Amino acid sequence: MISGPALCISGKAGNRMKKYVLFDLDGTLTDSRVGILNSIEYMLEYYGIHVEDRAQLQPWLGPPLKDSLMKYYGFSREKALEGVEKYREYFDRQGIFENRVYPGIEDMLRTLRDMGCRLLVATSKPEVAARRVLEYFRLDSYFTFIGGATLDDSRVSKGDVIRYVLDTADIRLPQEAVMAGDREYDVKGAKAHGLEVIGVLYGYGSREELGQAGADFLAETPGDIPGYIR
Repeated sequence: MISGPALCISGKAGNRMKKYVLFDLDGTLTDSRVGILNSIEYMLEYYGIHVEDRAQLQPWLGPPLKDSLMKYYGFSREKALEGVEKYREYFDRQGIFENRVYPGIEDMLRTLRDMGCRLLVATSKPEVAARRVLEYFRLDSYFTFIGGATLDDSRVSKGDVIRYVLDTADIRLPQEAVMAGDREYDVKGAKAHGLEVIGVLYGYGSREELGQAGADFLAETPGDIPGYIR
């Protein structure tokens, strides 16, 4: 359990006070598109699959890679897990650093922290990789907890990761928390646990996708996020 004081911050859309803000990582805090797509192409080339137009891989940004391999190329679960390991060969070596922090992110995190919010990460990226990324960009100190997927595939869906973060942080009242993410998986995963959701439009999802998934608020820029909470 994570200890320490939690200050109450009023939320516009809810009837209770917000103490916690959960963040997705890829497409929400950092723009990791280049590194992820390079890693995917490296992995697909191993299987003799050449992608002519990288725009075809846009839907792969967000959901677990295993699921995308099964969905788009008909991989069996076993072959998809093998593909994930091949992906990690490139990603762990260099793809993880082919990445950048979105402009305004650190100012937004600092503002939320100064408002008294506890900040947490809930990502489908392996937890060890998420920590490496946030430490590399020196953002890790803003977060009370950084939660992600396991390497053995036992925790990989966004809903499972969010449940893990809520349990670890001892967040018992979902009304006290809000999730910020850029894809429908973030929205649906958070809604499954009763959280309100800020959909971010500067990431990889679209206004239509986030709206249809049920996001409570849409943020054009990182600077819009504190305005939802206070």
